[in-house]
Amino acid sequence: MNSASLVNDVTTQDSLKTRRKAAMAVLVQADASDIAGRLRTIALPRHDDLRLSENGLVMLRGRVGGDGAPFNLGEATVSRAAVRLATGEVGFGYTLGRDGEKARLIALCDALVQSEEFAGALEHDVIAPLRAELHARQAQRAAQTAATKVDFYTMVRGEG
Repeated sequence: MNSASLVNDVTTQDSLKTRRKAAMAVLVQADASDIAGRLRTIALPRHDDLRLSENGLVMLRGRVGGDGAPFNLGEATVSRAAVRLATGEVGFGYTLGRDGEKARLIALCDALVQSEEFAGALEHDVIAPLRAELHARQAQRAAQTAATKVDFYTMVRGEG
């Protein structure tokens, strides 16, 4: 393998990693019904569940002041699933809570993001609209929060 193809391969892997990361950031904040509804617009390939949805616990860790010694904060319930497309791409889905269907849908989307054939349709029909809804909700929440903002100031008594 020459250096040009090695650089191209690394760039492609970085691009795929970035796409997957961006998709997951949107999908974990969406409702399962929204994801399922948007996936209906795509002719999905045949896929198999590698790992049926299951629930479990993860330990949450924290740090005092952000950089102090780590400590166990508590446990959180999570759901996870894994899906394989007929073309071989494997997707993994994790979400907080006990929503196994959402974890399975996230895993399916993760596999589709990795597929050259379906990545564009997934971005256009599922991820982009969900991202727009997420940004709209965040802007609305920010506006509601800003409306309750109180500006505190200190008055200085003039003595003299």
